[in-house]
Amino acid sequence: MPALLDPVEELKQRVQTLEKRIAELESGKPAKDAPSSMRMILMGPPGAGKGTQAPRIKDKYCVCHLATGDMLRAQVAKKTDLGREAKKIMDAGGLVSDEIMVNMIKSELESNSECKNGFILDGFPRTVAQAERLDDMLNAKQQKLMHAVELKIDDSLLVSRITGRLVHPASGRSYHKIFNPPKSAMTDDVTGEPLIQRSDDTEEALKKRLVTYHKQTYPVVGYYQKTGIWTGIDASQEPGQVWKSLLGVFDGQKPKNSSLLSKIGLQK
Repeated sequence: MPALLDPVEELKQRVQTLEKRIAELESGKPAKDAPSSMRMILMGPPGAGKGTQAPRIKDKYCVCHLATGDMLRAQVAKKTDLGREAKKIMDAGGLVSDEIMVNMIKSELESNSECKNGFILDGFPRTVAQAERLDDMLNAKQQKLMHAVELKIDDSLLVSRITGRLVHPASGRSYHKIFNPPKSAMTDDVTGEPLIQRSDDTEEALKKRLVTYHKQTYPVVGYYQKTGIWTGIDASQEPGQVWKSLLGVFDGQKPKNSSLLSKIGLQK
């Protein structure tokens, strides 16, 4: 039996090399670069914890956090070409087109130095058509999304979360009066600037937003499930545990039977 150890170990090494090469081809970059890059979508209903987790992902991977609603308002405020075009549509009561939204993201990726290692997209895509346009834009840049993470939580748990939520407008950091309070009342822990409570963070407004969210998100989740990059995370856990779950996804933890080694019986 000892004579079989060397061939078995050699086979393991070859399979591991093959898996590494597959990762390189799928990501468009050498696998060794994966921990220092991130291209992902963060999905979840209002109050699921995106505002808590996105800054932590941003800091760990040195990527940009693109909250598309904030981006759109910033473009309008700066009176850029895209902003002026979007403002005309919004003033007329229309919805900003997918083309404008994707071009806005593309512009940010190309001009924002924080995006050189990747990005977290928050609030986009909201439809399958937008997801397809985003894929087309990234394919043109020879890039692919790495993760589509959905923070999942029962609607009934969101009311208490939302009605106590506090936000730092400049960074998007969020706190909660009870569950995640700032160190000093109504003050951002990092900058010392004042926090606000959004005018639409009410139970009535939340219920309307949840109806819209579920209607829009269900097909998008299906789209990313088909591509194999979707992961659902239980967002009812305390924030530290949600963060651990996210790190598990980013570190490539998979079901035990998913690797080639396990499939041929060489790894448990």
